[in-house]
Amino acid sequence: MSQTPSSNLDNLASGSAENVNRRAKFHKFDIGNRKRLEKLFEKAQPEAVFHFAAQINVRTSVENPSADAQTNILGSLSLLELSAKHGVKKFVFSSTGGAMFDDATPRPTPESIPAAPLSPYGISKLSIEHYLRFFRQVHGLPYVVLRYANVYGPRQNAHGEAGVISIFLTRMLEGTAPTINGDGLQTRDYVYVGDVAEANVKALDAPIEEGVFHIGTGIETSVNDIFRMLNWQFGKTFEETHGPAKPGEISASALNAAKAKEILGWEPKVALSEGLVATATWFKARARES
Repeated sequence: MSQTPSSNLDNLASGSAENVNRRAKFHKFDIGNRKRLEKLFEKAQPEAVFHFAAQINVRTSVENPSADAQTNILGSLSLLELSAKHGVKKFVFSSTGGAMFDDATPRPTPESIPAAPLSPYGISKLSIEHYLRFFRQVHGLPYVVLRYANVYGPRQNAHGEAGVISIFLTRMLEGTAPTINGDGLQTRDYVYVGDVAEANVKALDAPIEEGVFHIGTGIETSVNDIFRMLNWQFGKTFEETHGPAKPGEISASALNAAKAKEILGWEPKVALSEGLVATATWFKARARES
């Protein structure tokens, strides 16, 4: 694909304009604004679309499924329709791995296991995966679905369902011990943001017309261990503090990324210990600047 300047679209509901690549053309509005979205497609004529926009909070989706669907289904459909209309050569969709399965699912979970999301958030993501197959078969739109594990790293804010690392760091920098929900034995597969970015580049460059891939490490780490590893960055200053468990939260998840390695040539490179140091260093530097 040609190396034309990219266009970035974001409503900045949870992001920051300072994180936008200065070489990109930035447009601030919501994907639900169909008129502006259509004008952007007509002007930019994109060859590829990376779809990261979403309502990301699982608990919010449970409380308000309609609002979740408005963004995650209807907004996504606008992108798909315009991508097909304007001849986009590759549509890369950021889906979910952790919210796609339940506690009974074998781990680390491969793509061959049927998805069974329990939340409206997971349901909306799976719906778009089905729509992508429709747009491929009916309109010839090539696509790649990347189902992320729990993404973490520098620039992450303390909001959102998968933000336990940033939440803990923010509290620690405020001098307060973070609260661990429940017993802290619940596990997640934490994948570094730099590795996720590389997976997206690999998905764009891969000579494939369609596919669903898990993007994770396959390693389960408990919330207690996350706390202890981050606490070490602060000289073991904080006491381990527990609060009530969050209802409806799955107890464990981890993704098998063997298919991504075989077909996309991707595998995680940054170990959790290394990634947490890089993340904590960024948060500390940001705190000194503010």
